[in-house]
Amino acid sequence: MRLADAILDACQCDVQAPLAADPAQDFGLDKAQAQQALAELRPWLNERQRMLWANRKDALLLLLQGPDCSGKDSLIRRVVSAFDPQGVALHAFQAPDACARRHHFLWRYRRALPQPGLLGVFNRSHYEGLISDPLDGLCSAEELPARTTALLAFEAQWPAQNLHPLKCYLHISRAKQQQRLLSRLERPEKRWKLQASDLQAHREFDLRQSRWSAVLAATHTPQAPWYVIPAEHRWLRDWLVASLLARTLERLELNWPEVVPPFARADLHD
Repeated sequence: MRLADAILDACQCDVQAPLAADPAQDFGLDKAQAQQALAELRPWLNERQRMLWANRKDALLLLLQGPDCSGKDSLIRRVVSAFDPQGVALHAFQAPDACARRHHFLWRYRRALPQPGLLGVFNRSHYEGLISDPLDGLCSAEELPARTTALLAFEAQWPAQNLHPLKCYLHISRAKQQQRLLSRLERPEKRWKLQASDLQAHREFDLRQSRWSAVLAATHTPQAPWYVIPAEHRWLRDWLVASLLARTLERLELNWPEVVPPFARADLHD
């Protein structure tokens, strides 16, 4: 069902060249194989997530970053939909509003961390404070070292909270982003998602990738490693992230909690 560890480990960030890998690589796999494996994996993911919820001891955090059109939304629909929605805490972060700007940049992310038993999903994350905020004029370049230190300290607290992160950067090329933006222009069901800022971000693609490369290298740590997911094949992207979630759940060695029932069978008889 899930992909082998060798393939998953191959996606772990190379701090010497975080975005040097081919975003269109397929590891010799094919679409039909991936779709079948994901369909078979979904019930297993659902059961383990319900065990996570029943035990209320650990929490998972799936953190999704990537350029516009890298597939964060569609991955959530295709993979996270395998889980019981009652046990999922999903947050999609946009540019900070006036309230958020009055607080430390980590404030809104700290408040959104999943409670024990939950799978948290961040569609964009606190890393926007190192990439988008300076480009949008919300902080200066001189503030970035202090922000990076604060971000690393924030993540260093997670093991003590039994919070298990899975940080995924969805990697696509500038040409693939252009192709997907053109598709959005042509399709009414996609066109509504377009914003004027998407064009500016596309024009800044190389600059943003360069900055992301530096950030990935600086924030890839043993307790919170980055995985760079080749995302030009949607079917592979989904299988990779689902497999990483499965491996994380496997490592928790979850079972149904053993509890003493609050009443006996005889109590149900009048």
